[in-house]
Amino acid sequence: MASSLASFLLPLLLTVAASAQQIGTTTPERHPPLTTYKCSVAGGCQALNTSVVIDSSTRWLHSISTPSQGCNVGSAPCDTAEACAANCALEGVDYSLQGIQTTGDALKLNQWRQDNTTGKWQTVSPRTYLLSPTGDTYENITLLNAELTFDVDLSNLPCGMNGALYLSEMELDGGITASKGLNKAGAPYGTGYCDAQCPSLPFINGAANTAKLGACCNEMDIWEANALATAYTPHPCMAERIRTCDNDVDCGQPKGYCDKWGCSFNAYQQGYHDFYGRGKQVDTNKKFTVVTQFVSSNNRTDGKLVDIRRLYIQDGKVIQNVQAKVGGGSVLADSVTDPYCNATATWTQERGGIAHMGEALARGMVLIFSLWADDGGYMTWLDSGNSGPCNATEGNPAEIVQHTPDASVTFSNIRWGEIGSTFKA
Repeated sequence: MASSLASFLLPLLLTVAASAQQIGTTTPERHPPLTTYKCSVAGGCQALNTSVVIDSSTRWLHSISTPSQGCNVGSAPCDTAEACAANCALEGVDYSLQGIQTTGDALKLNQWRQDNTTGKWQTVSPRTYLLSPTGDTYENITLLNAELTFDVDLSNLPCGMNGALYLSEMELDGGITASKGLNKAGAPYGTGYCDAQCPSLPFINGAANTAKLGACCNEMDIWEANALATAYTPHPCMAERIRTCDNDVDCGQPKGYCDKWGCSFNAYQQGYHDFYGRGKQVDTNKKFTVVTQFVSSNNRTDGKLVDIRRLYIQDGKVIQNVQAKVGGGSVLADSVTDPYCNATATWTQERGGIAHMGEALARGMVLIFSLWADDGGYMTWLDSGNSGPCNATEGNPAEIVQHTPDASVTFSNIRWGEIGSTFKA
């Protein structure tokens, strides 16, 4: 569901025509540096000089011959994929205006930005990708029989917000190779987005999407949360890396390439209402650590994914995940396994289950950080009804911006590696 940001931004995308062709020269692109860590049991954690890049949807795509004129897919000078590649350029962005701040190993995202002239709050809703130390490609993170750990502060993230950290099997070069020469910008300009929701974006891998196809790929939602509720969810697809589909025919449920719904684990949904939240066992009023382990069948990287485990650490204490009773009480699970998904998410199993998700994790995926609000559904799937304590309307973005205009999430100390290497009990 982190990928629902794609549908939330779609009207903006169709207006500004956001993705990559040639590279503009008006605004230089300077990626905010973000230190991350790759770990091993024997060698400990080694710092990487990585950085983040904002999604291409935020950027100004304009005519090369008339820079003040935007390029919109389906209209001249962008009426075909070839015409767009020849006639349109994608600009860099000023990250200070996009709700993105980095300091050392910390990344802070803000949902709204206050205009210095009018004083009004403007939606920025950033989605960023982790770049490799070279800055030319996305960092390839492989997690089969490994773990990913990070610290998070979402004390200023109310009902209706989603501060997400997730993985998507995007092309590592941002689609430069896949576009067959139509995409000149690639990963350094945030191109090539895809996820299990199969979003129909104006561009796919930098090539104009005049057929309005969906961009499908495996998605692992490691963290979707605000201060009141959280869930983690594998979304396997029946394809490697990005694949296109006809959204009206074969994308997602009830049939098709991808599992849009996923096999989700949410403690509140399992009846544990005092586990996660403000002042609760995992106290969201202050920073804490999230550990996600992807355990294979043979405890090696050539095995099959059989278990997606979750631990929390706060105030030096390891907090075990809750135990769910599903399938009429016949299955007890504190993690995402085949028995758990068989009892709660048959649609996931129809697309290869967590084993198929493990194949994507073994090949490597791109790490994504995003913050968004939900104009259409108010994020009730995450934090209302059976999923959380929020009521059905307090997630309205128009209400949130009035009461919490500085809504933000901070991810820090991001590290991945062998199981047992990224944290100390």
